[in-house]
Amino acid sequence: MTTETQDTATENTAKEDTVLSIAGLRKYFPVRNAWKRRIGWLKAVDDISLEVRRGEVLGIVGESGCGKSTLGKTLMGIHPPSGGQIVFEGNDITNMKPGASRGLRSSLQYSYQDPGASLDPRWKIGRSLHEPLEIHTQLSREERDKRVRSILKSVGLPEGHLDHYPHEISGGQQRRVGLARILTLHPSVIILDEPTSGLDVSVQATILNLFSDLRQEFNLTYLFISHDLSVVRMICDRIAVMYLGKIVEIGDTETVFSNPRHPYTQSLLAAVPIIGGRRVTDNFWLQGEPPNPGDLPSGCRFRTRCPNVRPECADKEPELRSDWEGQEVACPYAE
Repeated sequence: MTTETQDTATENTAKEDTVLSIAGLRKYFPVRNAWKRRIGWLKAVDDISLEVRRGEVLGIVGESGCGKSTLGKTLMGIHPPSGGQIVFEGNDITNMKPGASRGLRSSLQYSYQDPGASLDPRWKIGRSLHEPLEIHTQLSREERDKRVRSILKSVGLPEGHLDHYPHEISGGQQRRVGLARILTLHPSVIILDEPTSGLDVSVQATILNLFSDLRQEFNLTYLFISHDLSVVRMICDRIAVMYLGKIVEIGDTETVFSNPRHPYTQSLLAAVPIIGGRRVTDNFWLQGEPPNPGDLPSGCRFRTRCPNVRPECADKEPELRSDWEGQEVACPYAE
């Protein structure tokens, strides 16, 4: 086999392994004055490109307000994109109408940060779990009931919970019900938005183990949105670090954690507490708040907080460099 043939075969394999592809994705929100006149744009997601491999867990991390949740909701179609392209399972779903994309989007599901947000407080758990099957499938009542009971067992809840209301169960149990509701449609990709926030440590561990078990049982791919870097390191295969709507570093989780190259990533990891005591924070130099996303600085968006800033950083917005194996960094001076 020639080198050219090998490269072609490798490229085709990579395409087959890609379940979700994002190219130049943007989501801008209008900034208006008191007279409702648009005076600018808030660039929540700005020119993001990445590929999600089938069966992996890709972590999306960054400070609050960096655009993590907006990215997830734009992929789901909750927010219509302002530009770019989203290809899911080989189909361009960027500007599909709701009716046309319903079949595809049932395989791409979103788990809300607040588990109760996806559950109608007036409905019993059983009705909430039946609803997506009524909308997206042609299953009979008996078939729906069988699938609901099977999924409820998979997430570790007793059948008796089908007769409960959301307020009658704990936050951790609501999280399980939310997952069960998603899994009834047999999705291939699930976007998990802060899935362990607000949970006790012991419950967090149980939920993380559940994610791992469900991933194996249902052959799932996760986009794991979180600010908890310790959890991200435990569960994710790759990690993408966002800052003000841009990805500034992406790579294999252990590579990024052991050798972060972007100054922003370095500062985030320096703030992670360690077991047995508090981390020495002499090298944690990230100070102040991020710039106004509606009035971004020129050039590198991180330059106003970067200790290694140079005058030329204001001239051009840096692009991701792939000079290292398993790691890309948006900084021309990263080593």
